Amino acid sequence: MSKWLVILFSIKYILADPTPIVLWHGMGDTCCVDFSLGSFKIFLEKEIPGVYVLSLQIGNSTIEDFENGYFMHPNKQIQHVCKLLANDPKLSDGFNAIGFSQGAQFLRGLVQRCGHKLPAIKSLISLGGQHQGVYGLPHCGALQHASCDYVRKMLNYAAYYSWVQESLVQATYWHDPLDEDVYKKQSQFLADINNEREINKTYIENLNRLNKLVLVKFESDSIVQPRETEWFGFYAPGQAKVLQSLEQSDLYVQDRLGLKKMEESGKLVFLSTPGDHLQFPQDWFVEKILQPYLV
Repeated sequence: MSKWLVILFSIKYILADPTPIVLWHGMGDTCCVDFSLGSFKIFLEKEIPGVYVLSLQIGNSTIEDFENGYFMHPNKQIQHVCKLLANDPKLSDGFNAIGFSQGAQFLRGLVQRCGHKLPAIKSLISLGGQHQGVYGLPHCGALQHASCDYVRKMLNYAAYYSWVQESLVQATYWHDPLDEDVYKKQSQFLADINNEREINKTYIENLNRLNKLVLVKFESDSIVQPRETEWFGFYAPGQAKVLQSLEQSDLYVQDRLGLKKMEESGKLVFLSTPGDHLQFPQDWFVEKILQPYLV
C-alpha cells in the first residue's frame, strides 16, 4: 500500500503546475516592455513551461509604472501590491518572488508587512537589493536625463525632510551613516522594515516563514553604494569609509529581523556574480537560482 502511495504522490508532483513567480522591477524600469522585465518574463516562461509569471505594474500603464518607481511612496506601493496578490487566484497555492534592485527591498517589505495575509511566499530572490539602504547615487541606470540629477540633489541635501520622504521613493531608503539617529527617526520606509526603531515581531515571523531568502550581490556594481548593502552590509556607523558585514551589524547581533536564525537554519543564502548592476548571464541564473529555488 505504501509503495502505491509513493507512486501516486510522485505522479501528482510531476503533473503539478510549476510554482508561480512574481517579479518587481527596479528604479528606471517597467514591468512589461521588451527592453525591461518583459523579456525576462518571456525567458522564465520558456525555461519553466507552464509557469505563471506576474510582473508587477504599479499604475494603469507602463508610463505610470515607470514614474511610480520614483514618486509613489513604497508604503503605498506595498499596500497596493498586497491587495493585488491576495486577490489573484493563480497565486492561491503560493508563489516565489524575484525583486530587481529597489524592487527587492519592496518585496521584503511586502513579506514582512502582509505575508500572513497572502498565500505562502516560498523563496524570495533579491537581485541587487539595497537592504541596508544606499549612501550615494552615482548614476541611475536606465534613466539618464534631468530627473536623475534631480534625484541626486534632493537626496544629497534634503533626504530626511518629511516632504522629500513623502514624494521621492529613493529618499525612503537613503541611509546616512554619519547621522544614524536622524536616519532612524526620519526614514519612512527602510528604518521601519529593518526594525530600527522598535521590534515588530510580525515582521520577524513573516520573514522567517520563507523557505529561502536569496541575496545576490553584483561584484562590480557601479550604481549601488555601497554594494555590500546587497548582502545586508553597510558602512560602520559614524563614518562612510569602513564597511561592516551583516554579521558585524546590530541588525544581526541583536537579531532584529531574525536573520541570524534564518542563517543558522539554512534559509539565508548569499550569492555573488561578476558584473555591474543587474548584469548576469542567463546560464548563471539558471544554474544558481532557477534550478535550485524556482523549479
